[in-house]
Amino acid sequence: MVVKVLVVDDSGFFRRRVTEILAGDPQIKVVGTASNGREAVDQTLALRPDVITMDYEMPVMDGITAVREIMQRCPTAVLMFSSLTYEGARISLDALDAGAADYLPKNFEDISRNPDKVRQLLCERVHTLARTNRRSLGLGGSGSTSASASLATPAPAPSTGATSARPGLRPAEPATPRPAPTPIRNSPPPRKKHYQLVAIGTSTGGPVALQKVLTQLPANFPSPLLLIQHMPAAFTKAFAERLDKLCRISVKEAEDGDTLKPGVALLAPGGKQMMLDGRGVVRILPGDERLNFRPCVDVTFGSAAKTFRDKVLAVVLTGMGADGREGARMLKQAGSDVWAQDEASCVIYGMPMAIAKANLADGIYSLDDIGRHLAELS
Repeated sequence: MVVKVLVVDDSGFFRRRVTEILAGDPQIKVVGTASNGREAVDQTLALRPDVITMDYEMPVMDGITAVREIMQRCPTAVLMFSSLTYEGARISLDALDAGAADYLPKNFEDISRNPDKVRQLLCERVHTLARTNRRSLGLGGSGSTSASASLATPAPAPSTGATSARPGLRPAEPATPRPAPTPIRNSPPPRKKHYQLVAIGTSTGGPVALQKVLTQLPANFPSPLLLIQHMPAAFTKAFAERLDKLCRISVKEAEDGDTLKPGVALLAPGGKQMMLDGRGVVRILPGDERLNFRPCVDVTFGSAAKTFRDKVLAVVLTGMGADGREGARMLKQAGSDVWAQDEASCVIYGMPMAIAKANLADGIYSLDDIGRHLAELS
């Protein structure tokens, strides 16, 4: 099935370059372009794209306002472009608040210097978002059909009868029908247990998912937490500060030498690896180029297994790929527990699916239930 894309940017150069890059993939078709947010809304309603690439700073209507209106009128997977700065991080988080599904750094130098790498990354991200779980389009935000849970306040869970189709869309291009996957049923509530550490790993859709989980935890949450979110180095500080303002627990970007404390969540810095030493002290190490993810969930989970053995609860939330599976395997072998987010509430059912398919999950829960079950540990 060909993925239909709308390219939105006030820079004619950037629109052309993005269009050229996407046109190189035979499974992607750029169906239109727009130079401001108002045009983006109108083109979305007229063209019904599968994915929209969206700039932030534009005349007439900025990108975040456009995303919010699109999510109210015609929910569509949106990929935001933002700069690799603290301000760019704040804007990206605001875009996720408005309903965007994911973001990419906007770097003109990379487009000129590494065109093949940029082409691969952008096309992969577009294909991934085209497969976004449509049942997750309704987790919150200002409209009842927003693409993601609001990053400003905890949002209600989607109803169990939520449809997987976007309202008002034309039928998709004919495609070979696939047999429906056998659903993995959600687990009964877990028994109450004290953990010396709760470690949560996630990727695409993770900022919204983490907020939804963490805002349910009480200030007296009894365990320390480690958070591993696939995110650029410039973004994690802003994300930790945002979570800290919204949550009753404390959240901070992890630093080398941090100690674990109950009710304090440490977020792995982007571009680096977060591990625990034998005494349970946090170590922040340079990102190893041999690893695809920096930070890497497997690295943190694996070190937690060595340090705390059977006293860890690992939680794997929405995300593409299988990062976390091997670390979860080490934790299971040590006697620890592993939870995975269910398919229906995931934006991308990749990382949790890898856990479930490897039979590593002690519990499979919706996003709402994960937060509720964690809160009940206190």
